Amino acid sequence: MSSGKSSLVDGEINDNENVSDLEKNKMMSAGDSEEVRLENNIQLNRNGDDTTKTIKLYKRRWFIVLLFVTWLLDKKGLRIIALVATAMNCAGTWIKVTSVRPDLFAVTMLGQFCCSLAQVFILGMPSKIASVWFGSEEVSTACSIGVFGNQLGIAIGFLVPPILVPNVEDMDQLAYHISIMFYITAGVATLLFLLVVIVFQERPELPPTQAQATARCIPPEQYSYTASILRLLRNKPFLLLILTYGLNVGCFYAVGTLLNRMIIEHYPGEELNAGRIGLTIVIAGMVGSLICGIWLDRTKTYKQTTLAVYLMSFVGMLVYAFTLSLGHLWVVFLTAGALGFFMTGYLPLGFEFGVELTYPECEGTSSGLLNCSAQVFGIIFTICQGKIIDNYGTLAGNIFLCVFLFIGSVLTGFIKSDLQRQKANQLAKAAVPSDPEDGTLPASAVLDGTRF
Repeated sequence: MSSGKSSLVDGEINDNENVSDLEKNKMMSAGDSEEVRLENNIQLNRNGDDTTKTIKLYKRRWFIVLLFVTWLLDKKGLRIIALVATAMNCAGTWIKVTSVRPDLFAVTMLGQFCCSLAQVFILGMPSKIASVWFGSEEVSTACSIGVFGNQLGIAIGFLVPPILVPNVEDMDQLAYHISIMFYITAGVATLLFLLVVIVFQERPELPPTQAQATARCIPPEQYSYTASILRLLRNKPFLLLILTYGLNVGCFYAVGTLLNRMIIEHYPGEELNAGRIGLTIVIAGMVGSLICGIWLDRTKTYKQTTLAVYLMSFVGMLVYAFTLSLGHLWVVFLTAGALGFFMTGYLPLGFEFGVELTYPECEGTSSGLLNCSAQVFGIIFTICQGKIIDNYGTLAGNIFLCVFLFIGSVLTGFIKSDLQRQKANQLAKAAVPSDPEDGTLPASAVLDGTRF
């Protein structure tokens, strides 16, 4: 991406530079997510309580800094966020290179803290990059590819540790293999940081859509982050989406966190297959998110698609709950894969539906609020389902999640499909012709017809 030049033709971006920025976002997201799974796997060779601490650290860091990250994305833009995220991830990986001994667990925690913060910065970027760089016929696909990158990192985290770190008794040998893996991940993180420094750009010179052209015409003095948050919290359709998104993704987080425990309870000694089932969920989810994004670009049926995928998530959870104890692992692979397909496929749908409902507010702000909701419900559901499993078994724990997925499905049906971004594009295309000098449309007519 050398020049930063773009052309607006019939409201669509007409170059390949946007693809480059999206690919870098996908790689950054993959690199950050890989750190989560890598650490969870290798720490199994240390104290069990310490392993739990690293997992909790990844969960608790979200809500504390997520609103700050959305503010920074709103004020400083994509490039600053990308630089901070990749720099923190790079620093965290190199810190962990020095922590391969059991007595240096505090150093590992410091490195893990840096990597966990980096992921908070990255996960709000897909919807923002999609809106800023891509035309209206490809924006949802672009967002889904960003989500795909995060899932790719998790999949790599499932695959890499068993290959690079064999299960050996000799602690010196184990430290050697872990050190090799840490050096590899640190090298990848460093490469990503350098790529962002050299080639990552804030936005194309010309907006890819009329909605983006309009958003750029809003004077900075008329925009306040606090006022934006308050407007979003008064937006009833978006409030319903925040609730339903949190219920769905929170259930998914609970299933992912407690998956090994549920599998081992019904299939003792199948730890390896439990990991493979987790990988199946992730890979199926990657396919699901991509298909949902492409479908959304083709049809623009935001509410209908979101509701259909939500209902299928509920059905998938029901089937998974009642087939887990049948004694056939191949059935668990199928049902878990279907569950991952729909629940991960819901992620880009929620982001894109949120952007439509809240335009012209910043995409990072809406996705940040959705992520906050998901993390709050994820922590609550994980704790509650764990207690229910302790007292009543896995079936009761999974039915507990099914109840909330059903509630979320019903509430999704009540979300008013007020697609503000689509309206802005349609108003602009119906307005006066574009300026031949820069390819953008006058924004006054669009601003008059758009809720702000």
